[in-house]
Amino acid sequence: MTNILQLINQPRRKKLIKNRRGLKLFQNPQKKAVCLKILTMAPKKPNSANRRIAKVKINKQGNILTIKIIGEKHNLQQHSTILIKGGRARDLIGVHLKAIRGKYVLTGVLNRKTSRSLYGVKKI
Repeated sequence: MTNILQLINQPRRKKLIKNRRGLKLFQNPQKKAVCLKILTMAPKKPNSANRRIAKVKINKQGNILTIKIIGEKHNLQQHSTILIKGGRARDLIGVHLKAIRGKYVLTGVLNRKTSRSLYGVKKI
């Protein structure tokens, strides 16, 4: 327990809370990136399927990040330009970002009827 003299000399300081997603995107909501490699990754224990991921590089900085490509099928290749946002893929270890569908090269999901805004599909 601190006494009054100790608190006068060194007042209590608030703990700093670090925002993991903000640091990777440099405090921006979305960021433009270039694909370096398209891969698949196996999820954590109870789940089993191959999830599509991509290694991307943010244009100005040299940071290489891992992102999840949401939805079924994609048309990404090496050197494709995509838009990325924050958002954790819970069953993939070390993946804290997601690709935005329907922007730049990454097209929307074909034949999508529900949750269209998440997957970049216009109303027909």
